[in-house]
Amino acid sequence: MRRRLVRWRLRTRRRTADHRLLPDVLILGGQRCGTSSLYKYLGRHPNVVPSLRKEVDYFTFEYWRGEDWYRAHFPLGMRRSLADRRGRPMVTFEATPDYLFDPRAPQRAHELVPEAKLIALLRDPAQRAVSQYHHNRRLDHEPLPLLDALRAEDERLEGELERLEADPRYRALPLRRHSYVQRGLYAEQLERWLHVYPRTQLLAVKFESLIADPVKTLATIQDFVGIPRWEPPEFRNHSYVASGGSSYDRPSDAVHEFLAKKFAGPNARLVELLGEEYRWDASALR
Repeated sequence: MRRRLVRWRLRTRRRTADHRLLPDVLILGGQRCGTSSLYKYLGRHPNVVPSLRKEVDYFTFEYWRGEDWYRAHFPLGMRRSLADRRGRPMVTFEATPDYLFDPRAPQRAHELVPEAKLIALLRDPAQRAVSQYHHNRRLDHEPLPLLDALRAEDERLEGELERLEADPRYRALPLRRHSYVQRGLYAEQLERWLHVYPRTQLLAVKFESLIADPVKTLATIQDFVGIPRWEPPEFRNHSYVASGGSSYDRPSDAVHEFLAKKFAGPNARLVELLGEEYRWDASALR
């Protein structure tokens, strides 16, 4: 019912697309890195209007729908005019985890919203990969045991990027679901965005910081966006967490060794790009 309501609202709002805003801020991802929580926190700010739904996916899998469709997700321009007159400037944003990962997204975004501020949430890539795996298991998208799924990734994803380039409507489900290691190659993903956007428009945020100190982390984000500091009534984790507080058992040593080897080089590259803060502990899964 909720999806039907969103589709109906989009059809209605497209009629006024020419009078609607484009986002001031894009939350790029990554997946399983706290984007749902940040979307909720920012979306409740009195100076912020979020997109009609969280994952718009326009610069990835919905690009063929056109700019009017995208604009229909955002508020009317008159709403900002009224806010400005009242001395309460308004910001609008969206959050799509696939933007960080999809190589088509940076150039597409820059062509439409070159002044947008970008927020990338990053999580220890080994822990992120394991979290994605268990998320897929919960949704019945993953039949293989964890280590087998990690080892099968290269074969599963073979040719997927080429299919994306050839067909803009291709949904690329293997790429979206089984990119456990590929989604953790943050440095090359960020470099694609920094190739078209200046570094001053990009803020990298650690998932671990958002969880451990949400007040300080949200304040940093609000300063970057350019809105007054504000705190939500509670900092609840809006991502799925299994009952009992733990989503899954500790991965095996074989899983740890596999991921540590896969991410050693990419993590070193990320430290060169963002600094020592992003040197994750190689034993984090133990």
